Amino acid sequence: MTLVLVALGAAFGAPLRYMADRAVQARHDSVFPWGTFTVNVLGSFILGVLIGGAAAGAVPAPLVTLLGTGLCGALSTYSTFGYETIRLFEDGARFYSLLNAGISVAAGLGAAFVGVSVAQAVWP
Repeated sequence: MTLVLVALGAAFGAPLRYMADRAVQARHDSVFPWGTFTVNVLGSFILGVLIGGAAAGAVPAPLVTLLGTGLCGALSTYSTFGYETIRLFEDGARFYSLLNAGISVAAGLGAAFVGVSVAQAVWP
């Protein structure tokens, strides 16, 4: 059953990532990968809320599997982050490459922390 929940979540997360990435990137005339940055931060926030809710006993394990592992796992994308960071560096946009690496990690961790904090406020 766990595999089915992961697959169902991923079936929604992957197309959502693609559509969100394209929609965000289309609004920015920049080499910086805003679409990937956005989906990674959003996925980190959602996962933080889920984990915080699970720790409080308010979010059941199957929902964490469906939305956390499945949806967030497919929504966020470490491989694309890595590729785009290297591509920026190789294309001579070294500042953007370093900026992407730094703020992506910081924003992802920050979003997860905020998500857990939100969950703790909602489910004390």
